Amino acid sequence: QVQLVESGGGLVQPGGSLRLSCAASGRIADINTMGWYRQAPGKQRELVASMSSHDMTNYVDSVKGRFTISRDSAKNTVYLQMISLKPEDTAVYYCNADVRTQGSIRYKNYWGQGTQVTVSS
Repeated sequence: QVQLVESGGGLVQPGGSLRLSCAASGRIADINTMGWYRQAPGKQRELVASMSSHDMTNYVDSVKGRFTISRDSAKNTVYLQMISLKPEDTAVYYCNADVRTQGSIRYKNYWGQGTQVTVSS
């Protein structure tokens, strides 16, 4: 089994910054794409940013220029640096990863439990 554990959420004022981390653990053989999704109250979960194993990145338009995704493959960890935060960034942020476990030839998709980000004065 694989676990994704997020950290780094919290309350921040508009214009502030936060850095989210997500560490994957378990019987991991390989990780393909890792990414961050978010879900605000009453809204659908949306992709915020993703990063492939070849360092290809993808961002939702609303965060381009403000959020940066990065990963440390040696630590099976993905980060989301968020600057110039806005109230509309308030949401639960979820880590997501496509993981191949030891002894398997297939990748499975895993989710973290989520971390709350609140942007408010």
